[in-house]
Amino acid sequence: MSRFQVFTDDQWARVEPLLPSSDGQRGRPLRNHRQVVEGIAYRYRCGIAWRDLSEQFGPWQTVWKRHRRFAADGIWDRIHQLLLAEVDATGDIDWTVSVDSTINRAHQHGTNLPPLHSGNLRITRNRGLSLLITRGSLPGAG
Repeated sequence: MSRFQVFTDDQWARVEPLLPSSDGQRGRPLRNHRQVVEGIAYRYRCGIAWRDLSEQFGPWQTVWKRHRRFAADGIWDRIHQLLLAEVDATGDIDWTVSVDSTINRAHQHGTNLPPLHSGNLRITRNRGLSLLITRGSLPGAG
């Protein structure tokens, strides 16, 4: 097994029938699907740029174009959906979801402050770079 081989033969046997065929199309036949799809998976697994793909997967432009075409045509979504349905039917997937929300940061522009001089809030610039937020007089406050 090569260090560039991403799929086992059993895994590839499940994915290959879901990919489109170039039979009956004019022009040059498509490059080997396994080589290209393993290049796509390898790129995501390693977190490298498309241009840094090994020549083992063919020209990086071919791998990128095939990935982009499959994404635009919805092929990746269909494969994902069918494989999920298959493992769900056999009970090999756990649908427990855990969300950790201990850190929740907002972007600096994501605040809910009203516009300047609006309502009861008055925002004035202090001598430094910080903003000083003061409450104006509230109606009925004594």
